Amino acid sequence: MARPHRVLTAMVLLVLAAGGCGGPSAQTLQPHHERKGPVGPVPTGLERFYGQELAWGPCSDYATTSTDRTAFADSTLECAKLEVPMDYAHPEGKTIRIGVLRKPAADQESRIGALMVNPGGPGASGMSAAASLTTSTSDSEVGDRFDLVGFDPRGIGASEPAVRCLTDSERDAERLDSDADTSPKGVAESEQEEREYAGKCAERTGEDMLANVGTRDVVRDLDVLRSALGEQKLNYLGYSYGTRIGSEYAESFPGNVRAMVLDGAIDPGQTTVDALVAQGAGFQRAFNDFAAWCAGRSRCALGNDPKQAVHRFQELTRPLVTAPAQAGGGRELSYSDATMAAIQGLYAPSLWETLDTALTELQQGRGQTMLSLADSYFGRESNGSYSNTTDAFDAIHCVDDKRVMNPEEVRAADRRYREAAPFLDDGNPPSSARDMCAFWPVPMTGEPTQPQVGALPPVLVISTTADPATPYQAGVQLAQALHGRLLTYEGTQHTVFLQGVDCVDRAGAKYLVDLEVPVEGTRCSG
Repeated sequence: MARPHRVLTAMVLLVLAAGGCGGPSAQTLQPHHERKGPVGPVPTGLERFYGQELAWGPCSDYATTSTDRTAFADSTLECAKLEVPMDYAHPEGKTIRIGVLRKPAADQESRIGALMVNPGGPGASGMSAAASLTTSTSDSEVGDRFDLVGFDPRGIGASEPAVRCLTDSERDAERLDSDADTSPKGVAESEQEEREYAGKCAERTGEDMLANVGTRDVVRDLDVLRSALGEQKLNYLGYSYGTRIGSEYAESFPGNVRAMVLDGAIDPGQTTVDALVAQGAGFQRAFNDFAAWCAGRSRCALGNDPKQAVHRFQELTRPLVTAPAQAGGGRELSYSDATMAAIQGLYAPSLWETLDTALTELQQGRGQTMLSLADSYFGRESNGSYSNTTDAFDAIHCVDDKRVMNPEEVRAADRRYREAAPFLDDGNPPSSARDMCAFWPVPMTGEPTQPQVGALPPVLVISTTADPATPYQAGVQLAQALHGRLLTYEGTQHTVFLQGVDCVDRAGAKYLVDLEVPVEGTRCSG
């Protein structure tokens, strides 16, 4: 769907944004080569990948953002590149490289294994996520007994080659175009832009890479990494879209799983449209909670009546469709960026004050803080460069999820989305414009389905009651599908494990260390 598809899943986990620190007692790691595989079952023809040697060294050269450059300078982290086939159907052909970061367990004598981390997106960096988690795990059993390992899925971050669709200047221009015109002429223009976008992705990334960038292939890479690290069984922590990687791994390699924590679940059997609408409803609930919190302040940009908050928000943002606000430095705030900024600000209550400040500025005709929130969502640096998170998100979405090709189905989906999230309704009629996936140059390689798992050990699924991006019920469904145990967190934020909620952190650590799931029906609150 042309307008709302970009909010289909969480693109950036704000809770994992801070850089890690090794601590004063941690030892500087020296470059070294390591061959620990092959371990466990090895698919025919993949022996050299499962048994490959990894060359570990400093992480600084792996940094792709300013945040990474700070975090990866930590001398207690080590990084390597994992070689995998571009196309697993032809392992003798082209190969690609996966970026891997490791923080060794603090207590090597009682080490259990490696805990592999994916923060979601799709498109977010697992290397960045692991580096950021070193602080919250430094004084815990998780940090003591597990190597913390983050990997950048194929096409993302430090992995090579990277998915690229737009230049930095093209991305800036794309963000200024809100595609709000839903007339036949506006729809034709929007679809032509989407067609051109798909063509640029193919030209700049290569169709062979685009055809093999989906979750199907990331799961295969994860099993290669497990073996190359010398791990008989996989320990995995997946947030948001990372829960889809986890559930598909569990279906493909159930006998290779030791433990899985899946936090902020995606419903594995939900259709593309139903997932979109459910997420819209989740953001509307988070908006309502934000409005109720804001109404209790002495001054609130949306006023002191939560029932009027949607109307007040629309009054502030809808004029931006035709008249963007000045945002300083020669930049403007578009309607599209204003809504993305609001979405970013709704991921966690810790951002609500910033969102209120941004809306207050918008009342005064200024868009600086709002644009800063949108920049964070899209991975734009202060120097104008972008991470490839958005490009990768689109590429993976287009091969992972069922494409909506019928214009009337697109229009119906847009109508449902506006009804589910009225604060994001721009006031125009629903659009029938198809998104770039309708014009994608390579076929789908996956589609959400209920996983059919074999003899899988108990899995821990964590779901937050008012999660804006991955609704609570999706966690219920995933736990049932994997025959796992559900841990409920009562709160309004996107994901929670290892983020300072003691009840959740203790339960998750107990499970990872001792393989003991919480009592059925366990609920935690902040």
